[in-house]
Amino acid sequence: MLRDEGPSYDLLGVGFGPSNLALAIAVSEHNAASRGPHLNVRFLERQKTFGWHRGMLIDDATMQVSFLKDLVTMRNPASDFSFLCYLHERGRLVDFINHKTLFPLRVEFHDYFCWAAERVGDLVRYGTEVTAVRPVVDGAEIVRFEVHTNTGEVYSARNLAVATGLIPSLPDGIVESKRVWHNSDLLYKVDEMSAASRFVVLGAGQSAAETTALLHSRFPDAEVCAVFSRFGYSPSDDSPFANRVFDPAVVDEFHGAPPEVRKQILDYHANTNYSVVDLDLIEELYRRHYREKVLGVERLRIFQASRIAQLAETEDGVRVTVESLTTSERTVLEADAVVCATGYRPGDVTTLLGDAASICRRDDAGRPLVARDYRLLTTPDSGAAVYVQGGVTEHTHGITSSLLSNNAVRAQEILDSLLSRITAARAGEAGAVPADSNGRSTYAHAAVGVVG
Repeated sequence: MLRDEGPSYDLLGVGFGPSNLALAIAVSEHNAASRGPHLNVRFLERQKTFGWHRGMLIDDATMQVSFLKDLVTMRNPASDFSFLCYLHERGRLVDFINHKTLFPLRVEFHDYFCWAAERVGDLVRYGTEVTAVRPVVDGAEIVRFEVHTNTGEVYSARNLAVATGLIPSLPDGIVESKRVWHNSDLLYKVDEMSAASRFVVLGAGQSAAETTALLHSRFPDAEVCAVFSRFGYSPSDDSPFANRVFDPAVVDEFHGAPPEVRKQILDYHANTNYSVVDLDLIEELYRRHYREKVLGVERLRIFQASRIAQLAETEDGVRVTVESLTTSERTVLEADAVVCATGYRPGDVTTLLGDAASICRRDDAGRPLVARDYRLLTTPDSGAAVYVQGGVTEHTHGITSSLLSNNAVRAQEILDSLLSRITAARAGEAGAVPADSNGRSTYAHAAVGVVG
């Protein structure tokens, strides 16, 4: 049944990972400050509790982004939702300072997320999966959305914020099974295994290297075979000038650039994020590899410039045929499990709209067009907005889209745009928002300058 007649919520969030968590905090702080219109919001999350990459919360893995790029600091350094406030409340602030690092343990940052999520828990409905979104039309204009869920409840909202995360990606021809799985399930799968003689890890990025290191340590009698198409793990470029690609102001430049320039930038700076590994981990894996060569017991095997040519499950394992790209020589490996650390892909958020997805404007590659303030662009323009966060906006907003780097600032930009639209709607202007010649919300565009 519909919870209320008419629009119940100013904003309904679909998904509650770090992106929508940052937005929930921004809304909560706005409402507490009593500046501007009070926003009635709700977030729906299919998980039973907050969780972020739980399958890769390896004990000694550290964050690859500074703790200063937490949920709030980049937009409001005085917020009591910061990582430093979390440390203070947990009684570890002095200890962390003595640690002299910008990069906390991943398990600690996850606990920080959980701590923050609990503080805005009244805004979230967990265990609630969105099954369909139906636009409500008045004349030729979408005025609100009805959001259907697995619980049978139907929520009504004037605006949506969709942040449903990335989807684990497997290589073509490889199907997930009990013995073949994506690294996103690493810790769950490893905990189910009491012993193993051989693993095959496919991939050359950070997750692949972490998976290889964990399996090599956790199973001291097992062989771990790392398979990738390059000659070795490549270090990530985290140098100061390269890190500017993550600056909030760069989103402006990227969004305003021609499509061919955007592609050049993404390709050039891919080595800041994709298929790269922290240098410390590369050196640790090489130390292990070399030490075993010296000792004459090679458990960590590197299949460089290679690919998986064939994969077949047997009664008690997986038969993997590895082919050298340079010599075409093939090696057959009998493995207990194959772990595909092969990245993620963005989902198509427009599928939630069903048949109404046809109103979404797309580029020549069929990807949704997204305004500077993270609204899906539609034809005709809509009084009700769908804001999108995550990798689905990488082609329009740059490499930070799926990362934590710009999380806090992006939340503020979406909030600013939302407030502008709601203020206009309540003033009888049907949600019209001033936009510049590039289709950017001028309100959100100005906010970048304020934050920066």
